[in-house]
Amino acid sequence: MRNPRFRVLFSIISIIVMFTLLYDSSLAEKRSVRSMFHVYRVKLKHRRNMQELHETSSDDKGIKLMDLQVCPEFYEHEGYKNKCDYLIANPDCTSDGFFNYIKFFYCNCQNYSFLGYFVLGSWLVVLFYLLGSTASNYFCCSLETFSNLLKMSPTIAGVTLLPLGNGASDVFASIAAFMGTGSGDVGLNGVLGADVFITCIVVGVVCLSIAKKKVQIDKKCFIRDVCFLLFTISCLTLIIVIGKVTLLGAIAFLSIYVCYVVFVAFTEVWRKKGSVSKSDSFDLFLPLVGNPISDENEWDEEEQSKAPLVGPNPSDLPDSICMNNLRLPVWGWFNEEQQSKFSFSNLCWLLEMPLNVPRRLTIPIIEEDRWSKMYAIASAFLAPVLLAFLWNTRENTDPFSGKIAYFIGSGTGFILSVLASVYTKTDHPPRRFLFPWIIGGFFMSIIWFYIVADELVSLLVSLGTILGINPSMLALTILAWGNSMNDLMSNSSFAMNDSKGVQIAMSGCYAGPMFNTLIGLGVSLVLGAWSTGSEPYLVPQDAGLFLTIGFLTAGLIYALIVLPQNDMRPNKVLGIGLIVIYVVFLSIRISMAVGFGSLDSL
Repeated sequence: MRNPRFRVLFSIISIIVMFTLLYDSSLAEKRSVRSMFHVYRVKLKHRRNMQELHETSSDDKGIKLMDLQVCPEFYEHEGYKNKCDYLIANPDCTSDGFFNYIKFFYCNCQNYSFLGYFVLGSWLVVLFYLLGSTASNYFCCSLETFSNLLKMSPTIAGVTLLPLGNGASDVFASIAAFMGTGSGDVGLNGVLGADVFITCIVVGVVCLSIAKKKVQIDKKCFIRDVCFLLFTISCLTLIIVIGKVTLLGAIAFLSIYVCYVVFVAFTEVWRKKGSVSKSDSFDLFLPLVGNPISDENEWDEEEQSKAPLVGPNPSDLPDSICMNNLRLPVWGWFNEEQQSKFSFSNLCWLLEMPLNVPRRLTIPIIEEDRWSKMYAIASAFLAPVLLAFLWNTRENTDPFSGKIAYFIGSGTGFILSVLASVYTKTDHPPRRFLFPWIIGGFFMSIIWFYIVADELVSLLVSLGTILGINPSMLALTILAWGNSMNDLMSNSSFAMNDSKGVQIAMSGCYAGPMFNTLIGLGVSLVLGAWSTGSEPYLVPQDAGLFLTIGFLTAGLIYALIVLPQNDMRPNKVLGIGLIVIYVVFLSIRISMAVGFGSLDSL
């Protein structure tokens, strides 16, 4: 993504696709009188067709007229000329996103389906980019500043904030799926699919890349991580088998991660109290400071406890993954020095504005190299307004309450912007009252995470409808792969450094999936159970989940057997075996989708 030509091409395509969807959005359609008359004509024609159908089939009791409020009849569109007319007459047949992708494909691209596939596919890539760049450019940096402000120990920060920064996209995609209408199985398959991919493909690639080095990893930490992950999968399996979970049960599942953090912290304190040398007690979750592969970083314990969670200059690569020990620019483009090398950097900046400016105007940033008083004042005002806008996008929102929300949001934003203007300076970020800025950046990053993740899930559901594929199958593959690319790139790069990098990579391959499962699905289950009140929350049923869990468990047990037998040295046998397990798993799932051809068959 550092190629300038690719950057310009990506930005141009992103702008075209985004404005194409905006033009076709429901907001623009509501303002179109022409579309209102078209809906009226379609409904009149449908009423005549249904009357004729009823007259010709009055003696046939086997024929049932369709319910206009549901979408199973969408494929047959009985009584309608085509699918577009059905969608126009039934506006509720949508995937609950900001854009009606199904209608866009079948109405606007009715005679040009290849154009519809191109637009939706490109928008899928853009959403993945937005999800990843929001994590690297905003969310992770808020976590880093938050860690420094609270003076968290590296161990605690490493098992809490570090996985949260790396797994934020998986977590919020899962929450968005569970909060959607009937898309909980997308969240389950997305998280579990990513777990299988990381524990098989990512671990396999790491093993193959360092097999010749014969690096030995820490046995106790490896067994600890794998056993906790197996226990987590067992508890999740029990919940899926029962088919429902209470609020107390969901909280208990979520609390497993708290137990894991406490256990890690306790073991590290115990190891430090022992007479173990610094090199032997290397913390697999400990975020290193400076160059992770240099032996010159021999800091004493006091200096290390005061060090930031990541490198001393987190803004050197503003688009890199700032919560990783090795700052990899996975989702970003260039730093400022690289941009200056190209004469058309200003053009690139202008092209990226539609994607970057909305987040920059609503997420406070107090980093030294990215500080702007103008943006700070704008974010203080526009963040509450954005929340008011999201409040009004809810279903069945009362118009009066919507106006009240905008009034409160505008008033709150005005007060905050005045305070930001008075108590900040142009040349540097605020030195005092940092906590409100950090909390604001953290909270608004979460809001943008949810917006993008919710749209991503809606697009996957729409693509599943268009392609005739279960959306959970797309979550198991496309969503899982997209969210796991970060882990593949960062962990592989770690492993190529030295023995410490290998330990960090192997540990991250098991700590990451555990965090995504416990926090991503745990929070989703808690919110789902909370929404049902005293009644248990019905867990989405998907027969394919048991197959996914089975292969996930098989990969964990295989690694748990092979690694100790090889003296804890990752080799080609482990790597090839894990990759074969994933290939077999994916082949079975795809064959099930193709063989049965039913949306309920997976």
